[in-house]
Amino acid sequence: MRLEGKVAIVTGAASGIGKATAALFRAEGAQVIAADRTEGEGVVAADAGSEEDVKRLVATAVATHGGLDIVFANAGISGGLASLFEQSPDDWEAILRVNLIGPFLAIKHAAPHMKERGGGSIICTASVAGIRAGAGGPAYSASKAGVINLVKVAATQLAGANIRVNAICPGLIETGMTRPLYDNARAAGREDLIGHLNPLKRGGVPDEIARAALYLASDESSYVNGHALVVDGGLSASHPFYRQDYGRTSF
Repeated sequence: MRLEGKVAIVTGAASGIGKATAALFRAEGAQVIAADRTEGEGVVAADAGSEEDVKRLVATAVATHGGLDIVFANAGISGGLASLFEQSPDDWEAILRVNLIGPFLAIKHAAPHMKERGGGSIICTASVAGIRAGAGGPAYSASKAGVINLVKVAATQLAGANIRVNAICPGLIETGMTRPLYDNARAAGREDLIGHLNPLKRGGVPDEIARAALYLASDESSYVNGHALVVDGGLSASHPFYRQDYGRTSF
């Protein structure tokens, strides 16, 4: 029961990494407010990129459970793999709003309440796509690079508040976002190629990221701050990728 007596918010909690993390946090003793774009069993409806929705989630945690100790700002969208020359400013705004502005809002509105409790842990989902090129589309990759820098800036600006701010950088994980890739590989009889670029030669599962989130949420990581924890089977050790051919849009 590593989170006994703690109150947590998890966004993007209707499926994948968020769902697995909310379940694990509850199993470890936390009171969890799970949120996603659409309401579901045990999940409240909230837009992670909306300031009003984020404020409401934080206020609900404080009013219902007396405070807030943990936030896992996990909600994200991929935006596909279109090239820089195929995406519009609207595409970028939509992706950045959820993937980068969302974590910013979570930090902004959660931190004051955590300070009142004497500290807390904020975890943001980044990606190996935010470390180097080749693991995601342009806007997605830029948004995740922004998350990695955001946690470093936030950790510094929260100095003395005993609030730790860290990121997790997942590699290829089977979630709703990556399901088309998995489905296509299985339909073609090429499931053996899933994750074959990393040294473990496999993709990951949401629970493997949930366990990393549990570590960062718990006192076991009490001296980990401003850090981006990579959980990718070793992919980013060399970060190999296939060059994409965008035809007439290439340079």
